[in-house]
Amino acid sequence: MKKEKAYIAVIVLQFSYAGMILFSKAAMSSGMKPSVFVAFRQAFATFALLPFIFVFSSNKGYAPLAWTGFCKIFFVSSYVLALSFNLNLAGLQYISATFGTAILSIVPALVFIMAVCLRIENVAISKWHGVAKVFGTILGLSGAMAFTFYKGPPLLPPSTHDAHHLFDENTQTKQEWMKGALLAIAGQFFYAMWLTMQAPLLKQFPGKLRLTILQCGFSFLTATIYGVATERHISSWKLGWNVQLLSVAYCGIIVTGMSYWLQAWVIEKKGPVFSAIFGPLALIIAAIFSAIFLHETLQWGSVLGCGLLIGGLYSFLWGRKREAHIKAQEVFPDPIEKEARFEGIAASSITRDEEKGQETQNIT
Repeated sequence: MKKEKAYIAVIVLQFSYAGMILFSKAAMSSGMKPSVFVAFRQAFATFALLPFIFVFSSNKGYAPLAWTGFCKIFFVSSYVLALSFNLNLAGLQYISATFGTAILSIVPALVFIMAVCLRIENVAISKWHGVAKVFGTILGLSGAMAFTFYKGPPLLPPSTHDAHHLFDENTQTKQEWMKGALLAIAGQFFYAMWLTMQAPLLKQFPGKLRLTILQCGFSFLTATIYGVATERHISSWKLGWNVQLLSVAYCGIIVTGMSYWLQAWVIEKKGPVFSAIFGPLALIIAAIFSAIFLHETLQWGSVLGCGLLIGGLYSFLWGRKREAHIKAQEVFPDPIEKEARFEGIAASSITRDEEKGQETQNIT
């Protein structure tokens, strides 16, 4: 059962991510504004995570943050994280939930491009793992472009009942679809930028929970100011017992709260590749549930884009895994040398134990 826990956890994660897109799409289709959604989502996330700082970080002894640290975290939270959420939700008004889930697969490729540009990561074009990473990045970007500029005919003939559904793709123009797709891609670009900034921030300000709560709080503050500036009608800020309240509570508490800890646990047990390799499962879940509940029509352009995105993701992950395996072999290139080193350490420890035993005998 212990071996199956990681698989159960990662499947629960993919269901939660697919639910995030589906609930967000339902909230946008019901008339909720993206800026209001982001403000409420980050508020729920902040207040849901805040009690854990007293439980898990009471004895850590972290150094207090200076003003420069607060400014850095505020900039990353306000102008990167909050902007990413607003762009993604603004695009979700014009695209399907399936596309909104599929575009998440482009994040590893964007992070890789940024890491190469910032010289955080090197590309070995002469090695197979380097070629696989570059090929996977190009394939993923091609899938995003196929999603954006090619819809194609519907995969299945639509029924007459589909004309009365909440989400009707026939009312959308090609320009609106492209606008939504480009906004979603821009949102993932800023999200990838936020991910790239996390490693330097954690080195400078240790404590993942503290950093997460600060970023949620700052993004909540900025999103609220932006939301009030853009949506001044009080009716836009009223939450009833409907899909809007359920959506922001789910995205704030479940996705940002529970999934944060579950994701960290899976990466700790199985590594980041194991977690990322199940990413396309969320796409399949979103496609099935969006067809059932939102009655979206799956089109051939979406199928082509999904195939390219998934192929690019797995090619990139294979390159990462192969690269990590080669680097691990470089530490101990020869298995005999590794065994000899281990035996030498063991022999030296045994000799020290024997010497200590002899010393105690002489004393007695």
